[in-house]
Amino acid sequence: MPDLLLEFFSEEIPARMQARAAEDLRKMVTDRLVAAGLTYEGAKAFATPRRLALAVQGVPVRQSDVKDERKGPKVGAPEQAIAGFLRAAGLTSIDQAKVQADKKGDFYVASIEKPGRPTIEVIAEIVPEVAKAFPWPKAMRWGAASAQPGSLNWVRPLHSIVAMFGPETEEPEIVKFDVGGVTAGDTTYGHRFMAPAAIKVKRLDDYMAKLDKAKVVVDAARRQQMILADAKNLAFAQGFELVEDEGLLAEVAGLVEWPVVLMGSFDEAFLAIPDEVIRATIRNNQKCFVVRNPKTGKLANRFILTANIEASDDGKAIVAGNERVIRARLSDAKFFYETDLKTKLEDRLPKFEQIVFHEKLGTQGDRIVRIETLAAELASSVGADVEKAQRAARLAKADLLTEVVGEFPEVQGLMGRYYALAQGEDKSVAAAIEDHYKPLGPGDRVPSDPVSIAVALADKADILAGFWAIQEKPTGSKDPYALRRAALGIIRLVLDNGLRVSLSHPLAAAASQHLLILSDPDYQTREPNARELAAWERQKSHYSEFEKLDPKKALDEVDRLSLVGVDIVADLLLFFADRLKVQLREQGARHDLVDAVFALEGQDDLLLIVRRVEALGKFLDTDDGKNLLAGTKRAANILRIEERKDNKSYTGAPDSSLLGQGEEKQLAAAIDTAKIEASAAVAKEDFATAMTAMAKLRPHVDAFFDKVTVNVDDKALRENRLKLLNEIREATRAVADFSKIEG
Repeated sequence: MPDLLLEFFSEEIPARMQARAAEDLRKMVTDRLVAAGLTYEGAKAFATPRRLALAVQGVPVRQSDVKDERKGPKVGAPEQAIAGFLRAAGLTSIDQAKVQADKKGDFYVASIEKPGRPTIEVIAEIVPEVAKAFPWPKAMRWGAASAQPGSLNWVRPLHSIVAMFGPETEEPEIVKFDVGGVTAGDTTYGHRFMAPAAIKVKRLDDYMAKLDKAKVVVDAARRQQMILADAKNLAFAQGFELVEDEGLLAEVAGLVEWPVVLMGSFDEAFLAIPDEVIRATIRNNQKCFVVRNPKTGKLANRFILTANIEASDDGKAIVAGNERVIRARLSDAKFFYETDLKTKLEDRLPKFEQIVFHEKLGTQGDRIVRIETLAAELASSVGADVEKAQRAARLAKADLLTEVVGEFPEVQGLMGRYYALAQGEDKSVAAAIEDHYKPLGPGDRVPSDPVSIAVALADKADILAGFWAIQEKPTGSKDPYALRRAALGIIRLVLDNGLRVSLSHPLAAAASQHLLILSDPDYQTREPNARELAAWERQKSHYSEFEKLDPKKALDEVDRLSLVGVDIVADLLLFFADRLKVQLREQGARHDLVDAVFALEGQDDLLLIVRRVEALGKFLDTDDGKNLLAGTKRAANILRIEERKDNKSYTGAPDSSLLGQGEEKQLAAAIDTAKIEASAAVAKEDFATAMTAMAKLRPHVDAFFDKVTVNVDDKALRENRLKLLNEIREATRAVADFSKIEG
């Protein structure tokens, strides 16, 4: 079947845009082909600094013919309706339509046959549409045509377009179209310096081979492989080891069409700067890799660059130019580092009083005080020294005002550790300053030192409680303050370190600090605001003595600040439940089991929740678990229907004197035993044994439903049996809320 080859050749495309642009080109063209009824076998896009290309294989030579019937107005309808039908159907006379009868009478029906068009004509319409609608993050116009309405917007001036279509067995044809004054043809160009001449191409294999000879590697993945292999070999040949960097590798591959790897050096005196600063300086300013000494693990005074040309002097001038720039940039970095060392971290703190963290949450200075207070409060629960945790929290943000972090924000925290050690701080304090941001993502390291854990928990709890207090929660895909990441960070800190921490404790402590700042001085005497009323509606069941009062009177009797704080914590726990589902789903656990456990009262110990979910998952994989779940759901369904019908709840213990049938008595006795055994096992945190206790209910539940009729005429007996069903539901709540479990 025929193939399509498409290339847009332009001035240099920014490296950061190339991968996305290649994917956009592939999707936009193939989506339009499919919409036009042209399926294909495969498609692959390519990008280099000067070209965006696409190859689509197995495209039909023409569209299929389309036959359709269009129903029109009734026979005898007004002339205007018939005329409109004829225009829509493309008919010249009503005699060309046929009459078709249905239940409502006789209708005109037009048979429309639309012959398929040659694919090459369809492509000639599709590609200009794609070019004009292409979603470049930034685009430009150029030349005399730029002033004309509807002129082309492209990332850089467009020089030529290749568009070839045809089967492998025949000579492909040029797809004829024009985009922004550039006419499609069969001509592309090689490397800007080493092979700039025009090249005639036909199809993909011909295109790739000719460009390869013209010093252009079209495939970005191949360029990356070449750079990585050559860099490793060059470093090894000099006795060094390449410090790999995937992000930099992808960027460098987008800067060159013909990668040539070279090595340069810098003055050994610069090695006195921390390795991370050297790496950031060389990476950010010159897009070069660094190498380390495999014997010491420290950086060597060498760097590896990727040129875009095979120079006649073997790259000596290129290396020298990069060395000059790197020398200047490292001199700046050395000056910044040495300047930073002259000022202690603590002496930088007063400046944070003038830096706003958030207009509703105060300054960075306020935030530091909150984190310090919270870290000291959490220290004992995670086994950390209180004074060290407090000290680390106080200094954790100080490096944000240093020269090095100002130049290279990615080393925040890390530089704080260097400066803390330089001024004689305890190693645990220094480590916590670096680690309190962690973990930043699923692949990031989780701190294990107790002081680091205390400060990291405090930092994340403060930011979560703060934005919940001002009601700026994540919505949909929007999460500008990375609150989901903060919650996942807390989850990983707790689970990876096996911490037995009540999640409500740090969240409540953090929320109380924010609410004290945000509350009005006369909050207890003024009229309740919407926030307090909403909190009351959600939490009033916990204040049974006030539940029937008017909300205003009830809120006069309770601490409104505490009420809102409880509401914030409850809402945050639901947020953590959602994040935990994401975390456990990636590990193969079922999300509904997390819901079933979180639905129980007081579930804020993440480690116990995970253990309970694991035990519940194993239990439900057994026949006993599956059958007990089915029985429990059956009981819950009957109860829900009958309670809705009777407008009452069947709670409370059943009357033992009304348990007449043997199956009723046996089920009641089994429930009592299971409750005792399961509760005792849960108290010992032995969830496997608790599940075993629940499993003993299974035969008695099965027998009850097999032999006992619930909805009998005797009202007292019916109510008693419904209460017995409720006992099944309540008994299983010792381990989980089975109503939340799917299946």
